[in-house]
Amino acid sequence: MMTAVIGCGQQDKGETPAPGPDLKPLKLATTTSTEDSGLLDYLLPEFQKDTNYKVEVIAVGTGQAIEMGEAGDVDVILVHSRAAEDKFVEDGFGVDRRDVMYNDFLVIGPADDPAGIKGSEEALPAFVAMAEKETPFVSRGDDSGTHKKELTIWKKAEVEPQGAWYIEAGQGMADTFMMANEKKAYTLIDRATYLALKDKYEL
Repeated sequence: MMTAVIGCGQQDKGETPAPGPDLKPLKLATTTSTEDSGLLDYLLPEFQKDTNYKVEVIAVGTGQAIEMGEAGDVDVILVHSRAAEDKFVEDGFGVDRRDVMYNDFLVIGPADDPAGIKGSEEALPAFVAMAEKETPFVSRGDDSGTHKKELTIWKKAEVEPQGAWYIEAGQGMADTFMMANEKKAYTLIDRATYLALKDKYEL
């Protein structure tokens, strides 16, 4: 689930002025998954037309987006990690948390499916199989919401992923998808990014 938290940082800057042509850009920190999905390319022109706010998008992982919000470097964060979002608001860094949209995750991999997980309806047994067979897996490794979700699944599987088969990209979703394709590896990806980019790759 993607969530927007409006009013980042601790300093009270008063009421937001009415939209006007001379306003400074509205800074939005969001996930690379959101940017890679192409959704913002559709929404932001309409938002600017309706409000006169020009949105400056900074695409990073959820963890970094939250840190930017805590520092007051952005006005709005659009992220997907409920526990981290709740703590962000509880600690006084943001107000007006709203659910915006839903997304889900897929495990994708090479056509020959060396882990034998094709058709699996649950992520947990798929992760167990990948770990047991040590099939290449590319992790985002960037403290993003997707990365946090992946780590949660490994924990439930009672697996500490490590070794040559486990590759940490330290990149956004699009770059992680590309790396997994190049290495004929598995990865965890959000459905929106997968649908936007699937025609470019063979996974």
